[in-house]
Amino acid sequence: MVKEIADSVAADTSFPSNYIASDPSAVVTDDSSALADIPIIDFSLLSNGIPETRAQIVRELGQACEEWGFFTVVNHGVTEEMRAAMMDAFVGFFDLAAEEKDEYLGRRVMDPIRTGTSFNSTVEDAPYWRHFLKIWVHPVFHSPTKPTVFRYLAKELLKGIWDSLGLEEKEMEDALDLDSCYQVLIGNIYAPCPNPELTWGLPSHSDHGLLTVLMQNETDGLQVMHYGKWVRVKPLPNSFLVNLGDHMEIVSNGRYKSVLHRAKVNNQNTRISIVTAIGPSLDTVVVPAPSLLQRGNHPAAFRGIKYRDFVEHQQSSRLKEKSVLDHLRV
Repeated sequence: MVKEIADSVAADTSFPSNYIASDPSAVVTDDSSALADIPIIDFSLLSNGIPETRAQIVRELGQACEEWGFFTVVNHGVTEEMRAAMMDAFVGFFDLAAEEKDEYLGRRVMDPIRTGTSFNSTVEDAPYWRHFLKIWVHPVFHSPTKPTVFRYLAKELLKGIWDSLGLEEKEMEDALDLDSCYQVLIGNIYAPCPNPELTWGLPSHSDHGLLTVLMQNETDGLQVMHYGKWVRVKPLPNSFLVNLGDHMEIVSNGRYKSVLHRAKVNNQNTRISIVTAIGPSLDTVVVPAPSLLQRGNHPAAFRGIKYRDFVEHQQSSRLKEKSVLDHLRV
């Protein structure tokens, strides 16, 4: 895995050729992109604020979704001790011997516990300079400790987003079967890379679900696409970064768009990120919200697809921007 390879490369200075991207010229090589001024959402005012204050936060949330598809969440109620414990748990896994980690090598893209480097090594030109652990945590739990607080955070944000679209909460809960929502917890480690100009942490892509919530250690590397330009993201202390996924773009009929993002590696520090992604029930066929179409007299911009089929197709294919979502455009 990448951590072991990074250690061996540091010892003999030779870079493994199989990690060189098929088009190294497309790899991020500098930090010249602008530092993003990400919208900030105060979660405490969204979940516990008085109606007038909550209405203002809902408007700000809708604006962030429409203009960015990406925002920072503060005052979320997740303690620093819990964040540190989660980070330590993933570091403990990544520090295991290679043969112990290999017990969880993914044989199928929908395995509930899976580790590896790329989305699908059988179709990628080169593995990414990262190592991940993915764990299904809802509707069936496959890990020792339940991070239920993250599902609460995501579902409260979803309620605010429904409000900003003028949609009824029950309408969306039923349409997406959120009581059986699919939630996956992912830890990523990006070890120092001696030749970061040759390889990707993760190339440009969008996420498949409704929302993705991310926390990281003190090392940066995330970039997002905003109005056609890549911008660097530096999280606020004790905050979460949230981005919209492809199924938010589908259900909102394109009003709120999933955001392209990528991960850059560096040659000095290890970056660790912990991500929880929440989507509809795997057996739900997701279509644009009917009330949105009726209210605006707009045609549907996307064809419906069972969420499980979308995920399997994306996870089985080469990671490339919005390639799966683009197939569903009408």
